[in-house]
Amino acid sequence: MVDKANSEFWKNIAPIAKPFKPDALPEAYIHDAPSDDERLYVPFTATVSSRPLWISPTQNKWCDILMAKRAGLVNRHYHPHEVFAYTISGRWGYLEHDWTATKGDFVYETPGEGHTLVAFDHPEPMRVFFIVTGPLIWLDENGEADGYFDVHSYIEMCKAHYEKIGLGAQAIEKLYR
Repeated sequence: MVDKANSEFWKNIAPIAKPFKPDALPEAYIHDAPSDDERLYVPFTATVSSRPLWISPTQNKWCDILMAKRAGLVNRHYHPHEVFAYTISGRWGYLEHDWTATKGDFVYETPGEGHTLVAFDHPEPMRVFFIVTGPLIWLDENGEADGYFDVHSYIEMCKAHYEKIGLGAQAIEKLYR
């Protein structure tokens, strides 16, 4: 239950007795999502890691915090669906664009965009909250499709990492909605 109100104007309002519809799943609440606990971050590339926050296997969608503690790279890829990003800390961008995102910046990636994500050396690690829909289509140096990474690839990668560090694969399954 939420903390008890002290002086807030709403302190005497009662909570809804039945907040969930019969088939609704509970919310996903993650305390300290951009945690400093590196065990929670799954290696995504040699220089970038991902902390899973929410996963929808049926929608091929996930939310995560992407982190790079120093210069990092996610190889060139294409998104057939939209992606949203909010920068928590650090500096990052795409080689194909003329902007560099820093703390507080928001990015909407339109479906049909290919890019190469880079993280810069910075006093604070790059941490970006992403909402990813659909697969990433890996691209070769000519921009041609060279593989894919979807929610099922993400789940497999996360389960293997969490099992390896002792949290267990079921820790990822708790994030399914």
